Amino acid sequence: MSLKSLALIENWPVPTAAAGVVRADGTVLGTHGPAGQRFPLASVTKPLAAYAVLVAYEEGAIEFDEPAGPAGSTVRHLLAHTSGLAFDEHKVTAPPGERRLYSNAGFEQLGDHVEKATDIPFAEYLRQAVLEPLGMTSTALEGSPAKDGVSTVEDLLRFAAEVQAPRLLDPRTVAEAMSVHYPGTKGVLPGYGHQNPNDWGLGFEIRDSKSPHWTGASSSPRTFGHFGQSGTFLWVDPDAGAACVALTDRAFGPWAIEAWPPFTDAVLAEL
Repeated sequence: MSLKSLALIENWPVPTAAAGVVRADGTVLGTHGPAGQRFPLASVTKPLAAYAVLVAYEEGAIEFDEPAGPAGSTVRHLLAHTSGLAFDEHKVTAPPGERRLYSNAGFEQLGDHVEKATDIPFAEYLRQAVLEPLGMTSTALEGSPAKDGVSTVEDLLRFAAEVQAPRLLDPRTVAEAMSVHYPGTKGVLPGYGHQNPNDWGLGFEIRDSKSPHWTGASSSPRTFGHFGQSGTFLWVDPDAGAACVALTDRAFGPWAIEAWPPFTDAVLAEL
């Protein structure tokens, strides 16, 4: 079976695009485009980095509520974008837990924290803890844990299957990461403006009732995932029992805001 809806990426105004859908049991329902081509992930790097942090937690190297980042902030605050750190600068702009300030700096401090706790460079820890066990041989972290990952649709489908049916982690840990932390917190969803509430889990954005949003009108409120400024996204819809990955080589912009929701709705309708 190959999903016909995936061919809709051919209509996207991008030089190159690849997409795929996977079930929780690892069954790939289809791919379209160069599924083995490596693309810069931008912020789709964050769920991979977060998963490595969850492994560090289960290994006992770190605790969610231990101090990390700016004063008063914890590992949990950094994962949930509530540390108060600015978007791309290592400066504090709000007290921890008060607002959902989406922060690349927060994920960089998270990487530093895990590096110190494990005595392993974060990119190497990610490779050993997540990429290698899942057979993600075309994926690497080439800099910031917030945005410098490169991967393929084939590799990210392996990751999306893992998140749906965890083997590397206790399913309870993953369930906690996919539930809302600091509920009721407002903030800006990059590219989509102010959201109240702006719900996030630990490293994964949670759809809930956000509008506008980069997923589909028919996506369940339990949908979680991430999109990236390099024109990339990964969503998991537990109600549909499937996950979808799309990678492109054109920066996120109005084209994506227009193209992605109907694409997602077409995929969900075909499932």
